[in-house]
Amino acid sequence: MVTQAGAPPSKAMQLAERRWQAVVHRDPYADGEFVYAVRTTGVFCRPSCPSRAAKRQNVAFFDTADLAAAAGYRPCKRCRPDAPSQQQRRHALVLQACRAIERHIPAPTLDELARLASMSPYHFQRVFKAVTGLTPKAYHKAVQARRVTAAVRSAPSVTAALYDAGFNSAGRFYEDVPTLLGMSPGRYRKGGAGEHIRHAVAQCPLGWVIVAATRKGVCAIEFGDSASALEECIRARFPQARLEPGDPEFERLIARVVDYVEQPRGVLDLPLDVQGTVFQRRVWQALQVIPAGETASYSEIATRIGQPKAFRAVAHACAGNVVAMAIPCHRAVRADGSLADYRWGLARKAELLLREKKT
Repeated sequence: MVTQAGAPPSKAMQLAERRWQAVVHRDPYADGEFVYAVRTTGVFCRPSCPSRAAKRQNVAFFDTADLAAAAGYRPCKRCRPDAPSQQQRRHALVLQACRAIERHIPAPTLDELARLASMSPYHFQRVFKAVTGLTPKAYHKAVQARRVTAAVRSAPSVTAALYDAGFNSAGRFYEDVPTLLGMSPGRYRKGGAGEHIRHAVAQCPLGWVIVAATRKGVCAIEFGDSASALEECIRARFPQARLEPGDPEFERLIARVVDYVEQPRGVLDLPLDVQGTVFQRRVWQALQVIPAGETASYSEIATRIGQPKAFRAVAHACAGNVVAMAIPCHRAVRADGSLADYRWGLARKAELLLREKKT
């Protein structure tokens, strides 16, 4: 879209175009972000309204239903934009279940969560996974991971951490925690002491890139201006770990990463070992389903994970990502489509997006 004078469109025009495309595609994820009104009928609707599409020149956009009503428009009787949508109601029920999982030790069973939402267990599990990207059991595991991380760091001993994290069995604790942390609880308390982390550095079209991995999976993919600075970054993150140069097999891994920078097609599917809060993991999973060559706003991502007002927290979760491209946080943009901050610099973000659009 270009203005008549050939200048790039304003942010307001870009936002209006994005909203119009959401209306054209009846995007349910846009519900709650705005409403659109039709001047010829005097009615306003939610973006997913199944009614016959209006002509673009007759459409006006409003941030809220209240603003549309204040402008003299009345709500559509078909999509009821002044009431919570079905998706918003489901999101509220799932959020209620998430809070129940987070607040109670032990966590509620699937049957208990389903009764809380007035659904059958089968239907509730499908709805929960559609909203969060996780089953209730997997979400509980993520909550446990957060508790374990905090407890192992702060408790005076591993035994104390066991109970602080909500485990009532030492056997289950030592069985589950290495999977949750990527290493034993004792080693995690000591900054990765005894852990072997392989790494390799290579040049790529974006400068230098380092790939580091524990036995569990890749724990870092970072860009930088020098190989030495990137290696120092990994040492600072795991001060007590044993850093080892990558073997020939690992060199093939970093070659795969460099190839992806040069021609970013499909998904950079790697086994990962990254730690994050429950919220961060939900954001990272949402980022991983954005196709190469496309972007999503922080607000859109927040809506997709069931927390439409948490767009600032989404931005912070993107900033906390340490595995570039494997979790493609470069595809997250502002609401008007402009580029926001990127851990490894806006120039690299712009170049990655440009390369994805060309391939």
